[in-house]
Amino acid sequence: MTATRADLHIDRPTVADGATLWRIAKDSNALDLNSSYSYLLWCRDFAGTSAVVRDERGEPVGFVTGYIPPDRPGTLLVWQVAVDAAQRGRGLAAGLLDGLTERVAAEYGLTAVETTITPGNTASERLFTSYAERHGATVERTVLFEAGDFPDGPHDPEVLYRIGPLSLREPSL
Repeated sequence: MTATRADLHIDRPTVADGATLWRIAKDSNALDLNSSYSYLLWCRDFAGTSAVVRDERGEPVGFVTGYIPPDRPGTLLVWQVAVDAAQRGRGLAAGLLDGLTERVAAEYGLTAVETTITPGNTASERLFTSYAERHGATVERTVLFEAGDFPDGPHDPEVLYRIGPLSLREPSL
């Protein structure tokens, strides 16, 4: 584990963390909430490309989930980033994103990060544009999914942010 603060550590998620990640996502009031089952599977099948930040008791207080698309092996697609309300404002989301991409770069190789952000989600826009600045990368934005592409009712478009090429430091383990 890598220390992010004296009382917090970044780690890989485990299946036992799935319920807490689901709760944090639900309580965020910003993320599209997936089924609890999907968070359990994510913690099992994509732990290598995801991260949690744990408090002094070892409980997750934030997470970032991601995966490497099979047709883009040098790219980490970040699915969700969330921090428990009591822990916000401490830079945990940025620390999680930096820690995860350093680990993924060391283990898998990494040249780019992708994510989607709905227009008006200024917190996510700031998180990912500042990430690009820290890593000397450019940001390309294109609409990935139009509002009408979603079959389950009103949904804002999803804008794809492609960040790269990355200049990543060696992991600080």
